[in-house]
Amino acid sequence: MKTRCSILLVLAACMMACSNTKTGDDMKESVTLEMLKTRRAIRSYEDRVPEKSLLEKVLEAGTYAPTGMGRQSPVIVAVTNKEVRDRLAKLNAGVMGRDADPFYGAPVVLVVLADRQCPTYLYDGSLVMGNLLNAAHAVGLGSCWIHRAKEVFDSPEGKELLKEWGIEGDYEGIGNCILGYSAQEAPKPKPRKADYIVHVD
Repeated sequence: MKTRCSILLVLAACMMACSNTKTGDDMKESVTLEMLKTRRAIRSYEDRVPEKSLLEKVLEAGTYAPTGMGRQSPVIVAVTNKEVRDRLAKLNAGVMGRDADPFYGAPVVLVVLADRQCPTYLYDGSLVMGNLLNAAHAVGLGSCWIHRAKEVFDSPEGKELLKEWGIEGDYEGIGNCILGYSAQEAPKPKPRKADYIVHVD
């Protein structure tokens, strides 16, 4: 009788553990999907650099983006030095023929470059950018994709920067992921277009 009770108790414990695991997985899935749906482009930042621990989490997420054949063609340059950040901003603004800060005051710029010798380099770099943007939101930081990285790093000044950073090879600028603490309310999402999804059953 004692053995039978023990077995029943063990079975009950196993069932509860399985139930809790499922609930945990469901919660994790719910949080992940919510993060993907609530991320917004932030265009106003506080004047303080995020903690290194948060930055490292975002960067690590970027390195786990899918890449063609797992070649990992991209490189992420984490710019937290204000002088270099401002130099990048000036080059980026110059592409547009403007003087305003194209990085909206964000203190951190994550430059994503990818090796042109890899057939999937553009897609690889874009996926890295996506991971960085979503990871930033997940750790409580604001972010935004800023274009013109290609033009900047195809210029003599941009190539000089790559040289200073020790990056050799045929790299193209894919995007600038600006990061920081948001100084604005998150924008409301635009309605999704009606024909966004086409089902083929």
